[in-house]
Amino acid sequence: MPAAYNARIVIIAIDGPSGAGKGTVARALAQDLNFTHVDTGAMYRAVGWLAIRQGVPFEDEAAVAELAAKARFDLAGGRVKIDDHDVTQEIRTPAGDVAATSVARLPQVRAVLVARQRAMGAHGDIVMEGRDIGTTVFPNADVKIFLDADPAERARRRANDPAHTAQTAPVASIASAMEARDHQDRTRAASPLASAPDAVHIDTTNMTVEQVVAEVLSVVREKAQGRAGRHVTA
Repeated sequence: MPAAYNARIVIIAIDGPSGAGKGTVARALAQDLNFTHVDTGAMYRAVGWLAIRQGVPFEDEAAVAELAAKARFDLAGGRVKIDDHDVTQEIRTPAGDVAATSVARLPQVRAVLVARQRAMGAHGDIVMEGRDIGTTVFPNADVKIFLDADPAERARRRANDPAHTAQTAPVASIASAMEARDHQDRTRAASPLASAPDAVHIDTTNMTVEQVVAEVLSVVREKAQGRAGRHVTA
């Protein structure tokens, strides 16, 4: 880790809707800083997958929350495992999108996973991505970034994203599905998708990944200089 970030910038929150570039940027940023990367969306997707596998209906909020509380997550190396099942590919499907949305709107499940995410970031040196990191999980994060992009561009990216191997629908259909999910995420009662008031907003529509990462790193350096010695906890 560059010396300028040592014990100064410890929690970086990256939020935004699907297709804005959160995952790609967060992974690259974590690698550059030698920080841990946590994809919280993958946790919701994995819990949804597990609920379906075990026949637990999403309507049974307490039962789904219990699954989330007991589940063993392994998010290392870009893979997603839950209870030793590698679900990296299975959760990146249209069905996985629906399951994630269904699970994410359950307050009891969010309470469980937010607590687990805070535990993951308790020691700092972490880049955490999601939809409520800067507003709910770590409202006192050292750096808050909100990535967004034009809806058409986000749909195009999703259609060409190799991680979503089962996404073969036309771009127009993907855009429609993403619009519906955006609405659900922004209007749900529990931790809706929103930009924190103090987040740095970046429109990635016409930017390369390298340009976005460079801009985020610039924000990190600025915060590091302004918050020397500050350590943030949940």
